[in-house]
This record gives sequence, C-alpha cells and structure tokens, in this order.
Amino acid sequence: MQRLIKSLMVASVAAAGIAQAANPIFTDVFTADPAAIVHEGKVYLYAGHDQAKDNTKFFEMHDWLVWSSDDMVNWQAHGPLLKVKDFKWAKGDAWASQVIERDGKFYWYITARHNDTKPGFAIGVAVGDSPLGPFKDALGKALITNDMTTDTKNDWDDIDPSVFIDDDGQAYLFWGNTKAYYAKLKPNMIELDGPIVPIKTLPEFTEAIWVHKYKDNYYLSYAMGFPEKIGYAMSKSITGPWEYKGILNEVAGNTPTNHQAIIEFNNKHYFIYHTGAGRPDGGQYRRSVSIDELFYNADGTIKRIIMTSEGVSANKAK
Repeated sequence: MQRLIKSLMVASVAAAGIAQAANPIFTDVFTADPAAIVHEGKVYLYAGHDQAKDNTKFFEMHDWLVWSSDDMVNWQAHGPLLKVKDFKWAKGDAWASQVIERDGKFYWYITARHNDTKPGFAIGVAVGDSPLGPFKDALGKALITNDMTTDTKNDWDDIDPSVFIDDDGQAYLFWGNTKAYYAKLKPNMIELDGPIVPIKTLPEFTEAIWVHKYKDNYYLSYAMGFPEKIGYAMSKSITGPWEYKGILNEVAGNTPTNHQAIIEFNNKHYFIYHTGAGRPDGGQYRRSVSIDELFYNADGTIKRIIMTSEGVSANKAK
C-alpha cells in the first residue's frame, strides 16, 4: 500500500508537468550516511552501502557508493568507487565519509574499523583526480586512530569525518561520537597541523557532524541523543564558540540513527539524510537516502526540516 500511495503521488506531480524525485531517492539499493559536493554544475552524492540481510543483527557495510546529478532528480549511478579493502590497515565497517576538493584533487575521508594493530574505529583518507576517482589510499595508514583520543571508553569515538576549508584556505577536520573534536589540516589535506581540540558546547552530542557556511555564519549540525535527531549550532568562526540553535529534523523513520549533508545547488539549499522508512524492508540496518529542501530565516537560523515522501523538484541551471 505504501508503495502504491507513493506511486500515485509521483504520478500526480508528473501529470502537472513537474519533474520530481520521490523519497527515498534510490530504491534498488540501501544507502546511508550521505555526503555531497557540487562540482562543475553537478552534485556528487557519496553514501554508505547497507547490506545487512535484515534488521535484526547489525550493520553490514563494505564499500561506498557514488551517484551524480545535474538537477537533483535524475541520478546516474557510478557504483562502489571505494571499498574497505582499498585500505590495507582497515578490516571492515565502511561507515560515514565525506569528500572535498582542493587544488584539483578530491579527498575522500572515510570511517573504517582498524586492524588489530590499532584496535577501534579510525579515519582514513583517499585521493583522486576527479569526483569519480579513481581513488587510492593517500597515506597508507589511518589519519586518526582510536589511541589519539582518550576521552571515552568506547572504541568508536573516532568516526564520521566532516572536512571544511575556510575562506583563508585553512582546512579543518571535524569528527566524533559522544565526544566532538576538530583539528587543522596541513595544505596537503592528509596530515594534521596542530592538536586535536575537543568541542564542549554541543548539547546531547552523539555523532554525524556536518560543517558548512552560509553568508557570514558557520553551521555545525550533528546527530543528538538516541534515537537521533539532527540539531545544529552557529558561530561567526569555524573554531567556535558554537551556540546551539535547536533541532533541524526529528527521528528519521524507523531507524534510530540519523546522518545529514547540507549543500547549496543552483541557488537552492538541500538537506540530505537517511531514513529507515519509505521501503517495506527498510529499517535500522537497511536505510535509504532522502532529500528535502532547506530554508534559512532572515536572521540566519534554519527552519525545521520537513521530511516528505515527494522529495524535491528538478533544479537545473538555466
């Protein structure tokens, strides 16, 4: 019935002459932990790949998938362009990632479980010459390992990398679970340039940091609590102090995790997230990426996200 209702909704929009993408945007594969960049008139969407057989055990994730679009509705699949086995130091769990471009190179920061030489989750980085690669491990070792942060007893506090290049050219890496951290990156984008700094002003911080800038405001959004909602904070500096501003979106469907990307494309703003809803066999370990529009208030704060079944309409450069 759910699929029939969604089909009827999409059909009614099509009848009105509006190209529209239904949520979730991909129904042939399960996807999670989205990240996206805009490059030369296209959006490139990077996502984790949920391969669990059902929703009763735990995540099964071995690689990262990529799509591209020039209108936010029609997506071209490029398949898995990076796998855990591409990192010799990693032994499993292809968790959240993010890509950024600098000086014609594309740096893909990933989360994976390190082998037993440095137990726990770690953050690595791959590099390629285009948004589609080919990508290879840029360091031959992890950039962040569990022994570098000792604020928590769990071994998964070094996950969910988010990378940002400020207007002065300084790059920053943000990450964390239960504790939030950031560190400067050297211009080569594959080495830290200074100490790891804890961020202590994010209420109920869980994970899933995404950092972006709009006009003269910096935004740090993150998953809070558990089950997770997405909250956000604002600052006039990328290093803070961060002022909490409220919830962006509620628990996303029938999954306790939440993970977001925020981009601007062709003068519209988008909130990209995953949900366990929208597919009859979806759930906490079989998630799907969805997209809805994001709107700013006059004072720079962000309106609460409205999660829809209809998704977004086509947005192609004129």
